[in-house]
Amino acid sequence: MLTERIRRVKPSATLEITAKAKALRAQGRRVIGFGAGEPDFSTPEHIKEALIRALEEDFIYYTPAAGIPELRQAVAEKLARENRVSYDPEREVVITPGAKMALYAAIQVLAERGDEVLIPSPWWVSYPAMVELAEARAVFVPTYEEDGFRLLSDAIAERITRRTKLLILNSPCNPTGAVLGRSDLKAIAEVCQDHDIFVISDEIYEYIIYDGEEHVSIASLDGMKERVVTVNGLSKAYSMTGWRVGYACGNAEVIKAMTRLLAHSVSNVTSFVQKAAVAALQGPKQEVERMVRAFDERRRYIVRELRSIPGVSCVLPKGAFYAFPNFSAYDRDSFRLANYLLESAEVAVVPGAAFGEEGEGYLRFSFATSMENIKEGMERIKRALEEYPKTSSGS
Repeated sequence: MLTERIRRVKPSATLEITAKAKALRAQGRRVIGFGAGEPDFSTPEHIKEALIRALEEDFIYYTPAAGIPELRQAVAEKLARENRVSYDPEREVVITPGAKMALYAAIQVLAERGDEVLIPSPWWVSYPAMVELAEARAVFVPTYEEDGFRLLSDAIAERITRRTKLLILNSPCNPTGAVLGRSDLKAIAEVCQDHDIFVISDEIYEYIIYDGEEHVSIASLDGMKERVVTVNGLSKAYSMTGWRVGYACGNAEVIKAMTRLLAHSVSNVTSFVQKAAVAALQGPKQEVERMVRAFDERRRYIVRELRSIPGVSCVLPKGAFYAFPNFSAYDRDSFRLANYLLESAEVAVVPGAAFGEEGEGYLRFSFATSMENIKEGMERIKRALEEYPKTSSGS
């Protein structure tokens, strides 16, 4: 009954661990969750107020599939002001129901059967599934802890074939927190230009960045704008995960095709949410900055605690709100270890293997939770690991 392409798509491991944690909570157990990929802060008040005004003004009807003109204009102004890329809001910007839909639509219009799509590994769980649904083939480009999980241009070049069509970038990265600097991106851009490869750049964690790191949009580099679809949204920066509003910017032909796909699937982003999105993009950033300062404090604390566990190493993430520690001294099977911690310590973490082969032996910790939860969760983990036999064989 089901199509072969949907049979090949695996469930999201992050949602599975969340569901297990929820089931345990339903039994009355106090599970501490390090799995959530969403901020634990409320949406800033001026954004909520803009949505309420839109409702009071009866802005409740269909909008253009590409989004209301004032929101596309706000996106274009933001990209020009902050990312140094100029886009025509009428032809080169599309508003989508979350950044995830922007990624899906971009892959659908750019990749097809026979094409290969390069994906850095460890990867966000939905990238390979989206490529699979386009009936293309995912080719994974490994990144390593000793390099800070940075994507290296040489590793990309080694995996290019005559079928290579696309490269997906994610900086700051989920799950590793790696940030690609300007020199990294210039080297990657040269490879893409030399081999005529299109880029989808997922920049959803753009504002959540630490240690004075600079966020650079690869589309801003010489010769790259026409071969890049820049994807972003409001979910992470403004704590608007449930509002479902994202956007994509790129050359007019690609954006027109994406808009056509949206028109025949989701129609448009919720009308009054688009008004709130304008307020977010044009409004003050103090709440965003306050949230990032809190994440920074948590980041330093959780990494210090993880490194204090014998045998565990952990790269200090430069962006996003995830730590990706190496627990292979305890068990190479990250699913087994994650299930043990859930059952024994009542702590939910995501197995590193959910993010690809290079993630095996690692666990992903989201520090988008309170410092109180982080402190108690780390104490529970340390106690539980005292009963877990270390192994260097991975058995």
